[in-house]
Amino acid sequence: MSPPGRRLGFAVKVLGGGGLPSHDTRRWQSAPHLDRSLDRLEAIFERLASDDVRMYRMSSDLVPYGSHPELTRFHGQVERCAERLAALGERARTAGLRLSFHPGQYVVLNSEDADVRRAAARDLELAASVLDAMGLGPEAVVVLHVGGAAGGTAAALDRFLAGAEQLSAAARARLVVENDDRRFGLRDVLALSERSGLRVVWDVHHHRCHDPDGIPEAEALALALATWRDSGAVPKIHWSSPRTAVEERSRRVGRRVERTLVLPPLRAHADLVDPIAFAQFLTGPGADGDYDVMLEAKAKDVALLRLRDQLAERGFGWADGRLLAPAGR
Repeated sequence: MSPPGRRLGFAVKVLGGGGLPSHDTRRWQSAPHLDRSLDRLEAIFERLASDDVRMYRMSSDLVPYGSHPELTRFHGQVERCAERLAALGERARTAGLRLSFHPGQYVVLNSEDADVRRAAARDLELAASVLDAMGLGPEAVVVLHVGGAAGGTAAALDRFLAGAEQLSAAARARLVVENDDRRFGLRDVLALSERSGLRVVWDVHHHRCHDPDGIPEAEALALALATWRDSGAVPKIHWSSPRTAVEERSRRVGRRVERTLVLPPLRAHADLVDPIAFAQFLTGPGADGDYDVMLEAKAKDVALLRLRDQLAERGFGWADGRLLAPAGR
């Protein structure tokens, strides 16, 4: 029996059609506010509906300075915008639009620095409070990497669990953990899941960059999806293609201009998604299981729409915001 169609999503920025801002980007001196960010989000919802896209990662800066420890006048924005958040959440649920957050590299729950850990906890609590205020179900998650590896893998994982235990039950319920491309592989985050019950988001590109345990992709996918089994939510994975473009850099040396070629690191994300590799994954090791796919391509919505068109040429369909595998696969 073929799995149901898969939602494909993109992160934060809308680049097509002239682009759309993702949130209120003003500095604190100009009194930015969640209310204006929600104006931006409403416009993005309109674009998503127009493009028939049902998965989107919201900006982690949606609530300007909402967790800043000193700028306390920015606290309480979620409560003050509760009615608008609830309305947007209802709109997302009605449309089958899956939403999430993915805090950036400076949100380190397992840091050895207590101030950094406290800041990370504040950011995670804030993100969870937005999803809760929107009334979203368990599919709406906050994705986080393990963080730093000081003291070795075992100590780093222990610190992460200790940090997670300090979160409220509401924030822990939203938290999921992702494998990364150089420190914590799938086996590490599965160990966290076994000890804590946290769900795992499997990043395929990261796995291809860092898989010290040599876990085949079909097995890796099944292991990650199994961590969602009791959640009542459809799992999701991350997908991106490695960047291959060579950059040319120049510098003036006296009267001469020296040019050098810079090769991209393997872990760098490409602007677009390789449709051949993606199709081979979906009809090969990724053929089984019910899951959605967050695309982490630099061209954002443009990359998703281009991929959708290219997959259509390879026999895939699209209906109600979901990618459908070719018949018989």
